[in-house]
Amino acid sequence: MAGSSEISIQGIRIREQVVGEGLPLLMAHGWGASIDLLQPLALPLSRLGYQCLMLDLPGFGESDEPNQAFTIFDYASFCIDYLDHHNLKSINFFGHSLGGRIGLILAAEHSQRIEKMALSNSAGIREQPATLKRFRLQAYHKFRHGLESIGAAGAAARLRRLYINRYGSPDYQNASPVMRQTLIQVVNENLLPFAARVSVPTILVWGDADQDTPLWMGRKLEETIPDAALIVHEGAGHYAYLEFPDKTAAIMHALFRGA
Repeated sequence: MAGSSEISIQGIRIREQVVGEGLPLLMAHGWGASIDLLQPLALPLSRLGYQCLMLDLPGFGESDEPNQAFTIFDYASFCIDYLDHHNLKSINFFGHSLGGRIGLILAAEHSQRIEKMALSNSAGIREQPATLKRFRLQAYHKFRHGLESIGAAGAAARLRRLYINRYGSPDYQNASPVMRQTLIQVVNENLLPFAARVSVPTILVWGDADQDTPLWMGRKLEETIPDAALIVHEGAGHYAYLEFPDKTAAIMHALFRGA
């Protein structure tokens, strides 16, 4: 597969890879992923007549981090600037997990730039935390703020480290300070109102064994997006498209070509 190159968007150095010729298709990866996990899907799509444009989103892969924490709206704006960089007025879109969040914003706020969209195991539905987890978090914030209010900054910092090490997700623990704040801002956005405004034909590809974005989320998005269909890969997990790349490419081709 062709090599990658570096470009600058919004003053941020990013890695991109463009594979194939034909209809332009922007592909956005999930949290903690990169171009490398899009390539197995891009290869069969390129054979079907698509120009697959892939980039390491800011803060991931070999791209630089943003100077300050991004919101999901910042990522969507970044993708629009990326399209402008390549003089692409409209494209088809594929997004996985975090990339799905971006797709929901793009297809709701910038529908003139998106022809059709395929999302795999998309994030974007905010779950209510379990009662115990919610009480634990509230107690932590109260105790930490109490320590800070009496000038015990060192104790508050130690408490924060202990809490993160015990209860923080691997994504949170492994992230830099900028990307930790980015993660908080991204996951706290409930994108169902944007899903309801998506005006482009959409295919949702899911795995019924997904533990990160469970199948009920795919069903909820199918109910919410006005023109959407859910395709389930049996036995697949959070990377359903990666477990069935050829099948996923064929599904996307049928959507994009109007078959």
